Amino acid sequence: MPRLVALLLLAALTLLAQDAVLLVLHKGHGSLGFYTPEGKLLTAVAVGQHPHEMLLSPDGRLAYVTDNGTMRIEAAGAGGNTLSIVDVAARKKVGEISLGKYHRPHGIDLDRKSGLLAVSTEYPDALLTVDPARRAVVKVYDTQGQTSHMVKFGPGARRAFVSNSTSNDVASIGLATGEVKNLPVGERPEGSVLSRDGRELYVCCREGHKIYVIDTAKQAVVGEIQTGRGPVRIGLTPDGKRLVYALLHDEAIEIADPAARQVVARVKLTGRLVSIGISPDGQRAFASAEEMDTVHVVSIPGARLLRSFKTPAGYAPDPVLEIPAR
Repeated sequence: MPRLVALLLLAALTLLAQDAVLLVLHKGHGSLGFYTPEGKLLTAVAVGQHPHEMLLSPDGRLAYVTDNGTMRIEAAGAGGNTLSIVDVAARKKVGEISLGKYHRPHGIDLDRKSGLLAVSTEYPDALLTVDPARRAVVKVYDTQGQTSHMVKFGPGARRAFVSNSTSNDVASIGLATGEVKNLPVGERPEGSVLSRDGRELYVCCREGHKIYVIDTAKQAVVGEIQTGRGPVRIGLTPDGKRLVYALLHDEAIEIADPAARQVVARVKLTGRLVSIGISPDGQRAFASAEEMDTVHVVSIPGARLLRSFKTPAGYAPDPVLEIPAR
């Protein structure tokens, strides 16, 4: 009996142990890929057609994926109307959330306190709050803009900020009242990230070649950072001291000091970069060149390319999340 108990304990510990893994969303293949840190594909889990963005549940157990249904926002068509739910440990899809008449979900954010998701849709343009536990839409908001692309909750999730890419503004939406203030920014706003204290939102404007700084309390643009050409997606290191963003047109990533509002480093890569992800320890950035089926891994402190790896042909990698070993 003691030997049996020991074997059961060992088995349980083995199940709890987990090597580091990279989650890579395959926009062209309609799947979520599980890769080793070196870039070996372990398995791919089918999700909706042409998924665009993803995030993890607060406990890291589930991944929520926006099933947009089109490759790019310029494409015509209604696209999809679901969020896929993937069990990360089991590496399988365990459900989906219907968004009803709201199609082409793109941006997604999570309020860790309430557990609600914010989801932006492009057909029609809207912001949805979604309860993943009930797998239901809670409330719908009019963004009063065109091509509602990416979304971030503001501090305390009292507001949400939606990048309206065609109307060149950011919609600041009061979630209790539904009131909207549209803040004009540069051409083609896309990805955004909130400062650690929640006071500022940094918004990439792809064709304006700038990051606009929005004061979340004042609901006003209070600064800007001149960037290279084509900033699309952006992240912030855990210490809040460095912005890291992908440049679509310059085929590079840049690192900027948000306090000084200036670029401090650039890493030249290859391919038109469409995404950026930052490791939980803030040491690595992941930038995907979907047209080349390539993911680049960059040292943030060293501002240099560490390695690149390929996905299968036609998989078109987009966002990447790192799950550390445990």
